[in-house]
Amino acid sequence: MKLVYVFDAYCGWSHGFSATVRQVVSRHPQLPVDVVSGGLFTGDRRMRLSASGFIQDANRRITESTGAEFGPGYQRLAAEGSFVMDSEAAARGVAALRRTSPTRAVELVTAVQHAFYVDGLSLSDSSTYRQVAEQAGLNADTVVAAFHSPESRVAAEADFRRTAELGVTGFPTLLGLDGRRTFVLASGHATAAEVDQRLAALTAQRPS
Repeated sequence: MKLVYVFDAYCGWSHGFSATVRQVVSRHPQLPVDVVSGGLFTGDRRMRLSASGFIQDANRRITESTGAEFGPGYQRLAAEGSFVMDSEAAARGVAALRRTSPTRAVELVTAVQHAFYVDGLSLSDSSTYRQVAEQAGLNADTVVAAFHSPESRVAAEADFRRTAELGVTGFPTLLGLDGRRTFVLASGHATAAEVDQRLAALTAQRPS
């Protein structure tokens, strides 16, 4: 069995799920994890922070449900309002970090969301990935070069296709893949304990 974490870097509920997914991964180190960018705001769906009136209300619900922080840097960005959320650029950054350190993908993508939702940094700017890489002890020049490379653009598009192939339409979604069987372990919000219970149930149902 392996886990597939489908998220979007500009999804507030994915940010709220960060603590849960980190806990699940730390509790189940034997399970490989694929991290997939969903492509929430791409092409004509790219959106200014000011263009969606529901975002601030949603953020309040996310904090109430998960305790996730929306920091002063993000609040300033949201108040100014002109910032454009571009999930394709963010997916290229995720692909660059994932390529540099595949086994730390969950740690790195939650750091990316912290950079946006707490520090208010643009996920279209290579300097953000440089900072994330430096804080994680990675080669920042390698990550920045990967962000700008054609391979990261191809990887982002592959992520969006895989999201569609998996039938995922909402973020975050945590899946369990066991052979040809796919199970939803979390969608939108869940605690690590709830995910653990669902994993235990799946394990008990596996053919001997």
